[in-house]
Amino acid sequence: MSDKLRENSLSFFESLVLGVAGSGPANAIALAMGSLIGIAGLLSPLYILVFAVPMLGIAMAYKGLNRRGAHAGAAFKWVGQAFGKFNGFMSGWALITAQMIFIISGVVPLSTAILDFINPSLVNNVALTTALSAVWFLLIVGVIMFGIKLTSYLQVVMLSFEIVVLLIIGAAAIVHGHATSFANPFSFHLYSPSYLIHHFSGQSFAASALVVVFLYWGWDVTANLGEETRNGEHAAGNGGLSGVIATIFLYSLYAAAALILFTMAQTQNFSSNLLYQISIASGLGRTGGLIASIAVIFSSAATVQTGMLQVTRTLFAMGRDGALPHYLGKVSAKTQSPLQATYWLIGAGLAGILLTGFMPSVSAILSDGVTASGLQVSYYFGMAGLVSAWIYRDAYRESWRRWFAFSLFPGLSAVALIGTGIYAITTFNTTTIIVGVGTLLAGIVFFRPRRYCVEGVILPAVAE
Repeated sequence: MSDKLRENSLSFFESLVLGVAGSGPANAIALAMGSLIGIAGLLSPLYILVFAVPMLGIAMAYKGLNRRGAHAGAAFKWVGQAFGKFNGFMSGWALITAQMIFIISGVVPLSTAILDFINPSLVNNVALTTALSAVWFLLIVGVIMFGIKLTSYLQVVMLSFEIVVLLIIGAAAIVHGHATSFANPFSFHLYSPSYLIHHFSGQSFAASALVVVFLYWGWDVTANLGEETRNGEHAAGNGGLSGVIATIFLYSLYAAAALILFTMAQTQNFSSNLLYQISIASGLGRTGGLIASIAVIFSSAATVQTGMLQVTRTLFAMGRDGALPHYLGKVSAKTQSPLQATYWLIGAGLAGILLTGFMPSVSAILSDGVTASGLQVSYYFGMAGLVSAWIYRDAYRESWRRWFAFSLFPGLSAVALIGTGIYAITTFNTTTIIVGVGTLLAGIVFFRPRRYCVEGVILPAVAE
């Protein structure tokens, strides 16, 4: 077995598709939009735009760092080169644990969408949802074991269907909403700074930040696939940035649609089948709702799959560099994919899914999973942003525009994400603290600096 992934497997178009699919718009709307509206209420549409700003800053950081060297470990590698082994290891560990939490909770919308087809009253049956989630998990991981090309082809098909359905339902929701009385007093005033100032709550702001980070998260899979992408130094960064921009539009559309069509209480109760309910309320009927469920199924499968790609590539990179056992850094001779890392993923994923069977409700699984993942993403995104700010700190000598794009903007975005994440911990319930903070700190136990080799030093950027 070698330690080389399959080079030049993905085109820029495939990288772009994976960047959008990584965020999984339909899945994220089904999984987290209800939680956001439950926390932020009428401020939800504004928060989606406010927190898009630091997310764009981190996307610019990834674009700049990819130019310095595409690597399957992405943040793990860059942070380790710039800020030392411990910080690099913890960044990689944060990605792995965040994605594992997401993968475990992310297969829930797949299961609830299937139950919508059979009998919507079964959606909140935790035992049935857990069993179906395990089946879905095995089906999805089975596909990635065949290699990156089959995965990318399926992603193109699933994302195309998902985007078309989302645009149709979103347009129908706005048109139908304007033809009837609004469920909430919705207007463009909700997007104004004065509305934010008069209704601001620090606790709500921090909790909302983690949910919105979770909504946008996933586009960075393009960086983890940089070694397998043609011209990965540029294509991977551009694909991720494009993914962020596309999802900003879709999340803004659906936050507005949900507030126009439903009361706050209704939105929270719909939980994981929110898109299904929006479709029905938009006048598209049961048929439209089932088509929406198919879009959620495709989106959930796609984003869980990209999450698996991130986990296996990060495990592979950490194994190859000695940060984790070396056997994880080997690839299959047949598919040139990290098979050993995939086996680890299967074991950990099934164990986690079975544990969700002890949660009190499907809603609790989704809510705690979203918040815990958001915390860990804020950490490793923040660290990547700080690396970009550091290595491009002198870029103003050549171009003020480049310095702003790759140093100042990412640096401020990183501080905003890390600071918000630290404050949000004070608002967590016990389960979220154990899952979000506990699994992150558990990485310290596995840190073995003596066998961990950081190759190269990421130097300050020069003219490109």
